[in-house]
Amino acid sequence: MAKLGVQIEAARGVIARATAIPFLVRAIVALSGLIAMGVAWPAELIASQLVAPLLLLVAIYPAVAPRGRGATFSALVVVGGWIADTVGTGARIELWRVITIATLLYLGHTLTALAAVLPYDAIVSFDMLGGWLLRAGVVVLVSAVLTVATLGLSADLAGGAFVLATIAGIACAVGATILIARLLRRA
Repeated sequence: MAKLGVQIEAARGVIARATAIPFLVRAIVALSGLIAMGVAWPAELIASQLVAPLLLLVAIYPAVAPRGRGATFSALVVVGGWIADTVGTGARIELWRVITIATLLYLGHTLTALAAVLPYDAIVSFDMLGGWLLRAGVVVLVSAVLTVATLGLSADLAGGAFVLATIAGIACAVGATILIARLLRRA
């Protein structure tokens, strides 16, 4: 009990010193996680009294403790919910859901990385956060456009050409991973 009291007192101190931008970043992380859970998971499970509080905790955890594996776990729970909805209940795969989930997961991930290095009491200008969100928005927009274009091409590329394009894409992803790993070893 004494250790819990110390932790509660430390939390009060953090809340008292917190500034607007770090709090806003963490709030956006929590909100993006909550919306992603809502879009991904089946509605009947979200409405249940057992699952909803668990999803709420999983979605908020990366905002509270951004330096751990909470963001990864939260993203895996979102993807698991989407798989449960599409495979388990047979829901139709809709483009708006896929793009929304991907956007929210990326936004949550990038802002969790920012929150991990941004102290609660940091004095930060809105320009820094705006620039960060602008770059994230560009990545999301380019990804969405490429996704829609790729889906349009996949209808035209049927059979062997589609398999060849898939194998080439996987080879490029593996090559990029190897290149990044080698560059990290040099640094």
